Amino acid sequence: MEKERLFRLSAKKLTELLSKREISNLDIVNDVVERTQEVEPIVKSYITTNMHGAIASAKKIDKLIYKSIFKGNKVEPLMGIPIAIKDNISTEGMHTTCGSKILAGYRPIYNATVIKNLKNSKIVIMGKTNMDEFAMGSSTENSSFWSTHNPWNLSNVPGGSSGGSAAAVAVGEVILALGSDTGGSVRQPASLCGVVGLKPTYGLVSRYGLIAFASSLDQIGPITRNVEDCALLLNVIAGHDPLDSTSVLKEKEDYTEYLKQNINGLKIGLIKELMGKGISNSVKDSVYKAMDLFSSLGAFCEEVSLPSLKFALSAYYIIAPAEASSNLARYDGIRYGLRAKRVKSFRSMYRKTRSKGFGDEVKRRIMLGTYALSRGYYEAYYLQAQKVRTLIINDYKRVFRNFDVLISPTTPTVAFKIGERSEDPLTMYLSDACTIPVNLAGIPAISIPCGVDNGLPIGLQIMTPHFKEGLLIKTAYNFEKNFSFKLKPLYKKYRE
Repeated sequence: MEKERLFRLSAKKLTELLSKREISNLDIVNDVVERTQEVEPIVKSYITTNMHGAIASAKKIDKLIYKSIFKGNKVEPLMGIPIAIKDNISTEGMHTTCGSKILAGYRPIYNATVIKNLKNSKIVIMGKTNMDEFAMGSSTENSSFWSTHNPWNLSNVPGGSSGGSAAAVAVGEVILALGSDTGGSVRQPASLCGVVGLKPTYGLVSRYGLIAFASSLDQIGPITRNVEDCALLLNVIAGHDPLDSTSVLKEKEDYTEYLKQNINGLKIGLIKELMGKGISNSVKDSVYKAMDLFSSLGAFCEEVSLPSLKFALSAYYIIAPAEASSNLARYDGIRYGLRAKRVKSFRSMYRKTRSKGFGDEVKRRIMLGTYALSRGYYEAYYLQAQKVRTLIINDYKRVFRNFDVLISPTTPTVAFKIGERSEDPLTMYLSDACTIPVNLAGIPAISIPCGVDNGLPIGLQIMTPHFKEGLLIKTAYNFEKNFSFKLKPLYKKYRE
């Protein structure tokens, strides 16, 4: 019988094998590199790979592991585990493009705080993953490089904007990944690729070194193949950072402790407004079955109403582009990245650089945001959108007085075909209808697999109050333990 490939195993299992010295860290990295060579030409998850650097790191980590075990110590959680990084998170000396031509050749001279945390934990960085340009998109088709393909069906999108990270985890090109979530960009691709994606509470994970899209909405989050690995990775990246003014001073938690608890007596609310028009029947059926499963585990489940959520999409597409318009003004061709040549003036250079450097979706959102902030329209649009945001925050607070947890679909449908929505921005924006309210409210949420439709995964979104990531992980883990979702369909299409 052929030995099971290491890329298929969880981070927790790999750490156990390392502790017993049944495998080496180099074994893990080599197997992940081999897997990447097998499938990357057709999945296209990466923009930049770091395979040689990863192998060198693995050799050094093997020496550290040997010394640790020799002294009678355990291997630290996630030590030596391969991870992929979304390409809008700064990595010192490694290309960071945000999926955009305008950052061509840019190599940061510093690491984002989350990267420092990963390096301190001796986690091995395998490369930078593909994404929608500046995180603006729901399909990873807006990348200036290429479209990433969904490992479940190569004709379909992996979701976005963290599509490269989700696809890489799903297909075994890496064990763990980091994405960023502004309106659903961790949870939505996790749902479409059949993996786990968590958006932390705003302020729990440092944004220092995350290249900004919309600063009041952006959060870095883990993408993994199971909830336990998600908890382990959140342990590493969460925590206060003085370099981020929005980082919350909060005592660190061990989120794996919540894996030991049951959900008997938990009060769960299904959000009525996120189960209506636009949600496919197969997705609705899977979510209702998830409610039945929660009930069988001792939870109390009931439908709830948050009336303000019907305005969330409209408010988001004023607030996020307005912040993007401001954040992206810095890309001027002067300090770094692309600079237009053969120009007659500074104004001409600035105009041509931005015209050539930004893609259509980024230009669309910059113009929308600039319009919303302009004199005479600020009060009519931006200010009203912020008032709607307050209503949404208050609606969540009201419902959380009576319910511990809220659930909904993560996405209205399963993964759609590549090119199917690229010419229809409004239809594309609706892909994030279920995830956007969470970002506006700043609360945490996780997407976990809860079904399959026509060979494509369906995601369940679970939400909790601010800084209740432990409750989020407990709820998700109890569901995962009792729901049969096999990863094997991911690998049947590819040569072993």
